[in-house]
Amino acid sequence: MSIGQLSELMLQHMVLMNLVVPGLIYMLRPKVSPTVSRNWHLATATQLALLWGWHSPPALGAAMSNPIIMLTMNASLTAAAAWFWLAIYATRATGRWRAIFALLVTGKLFCLLGALLVFAPRSLFGVTVHGPDVVPMSESLADQQLAGLVMLVVCPLIYITAGLVLASRWFLAMEAESRSDG
Repeated sequence: MSIGQLSELMLQHMVLMNLVVPGLIYMLRPKVSPTVSRNWHLATATQLALLWGWHSPPALGAAMSNPIIMLTMNASLTAAAAWFWLAIYATRATGRWRAIFALLVTGKLFCLLGALLVFAPRSLFGVTVHGPDVVPMSESLADQQLAGLVMLVVCPLIYITAGLVLASRWFLAMEAESRSDG
């Protein structure tokens, strides 16, 4: 089976939102205002709302058939991911539980969307347009399922790994603090 338009788009989103953006933030180590980490809940909610909104059948169908809408979708999802990962990065030791909670919630809801794509009994997006060609429903369903599998594999790896790194740093910091107190 060849990779379809939806699974290709999903792979691009996963790489950009969950590897490139957090990788750049980590490598650049920007000076981030404490306001960013205080608004972790807004960053999380924005990313989730945009993700689910853009992946609704009408919005995704519009984006896949119009390059301007596709550009808008990609830009808004990337901006939301940047805000989210900046909030995670900027979280201070005393607030690490917030970042871990945000990662857990986001990872779960990303996986839920992936599971919906994989286990839907029919294509949620109807037919897919490939240039002048219209792809039949059966191929569209296979493409949708592959896109969901991409989400189900990538999201837990990224969000669980980030959560484990934060939790281990948090526990190490608590251990160091208890040694210095003792």
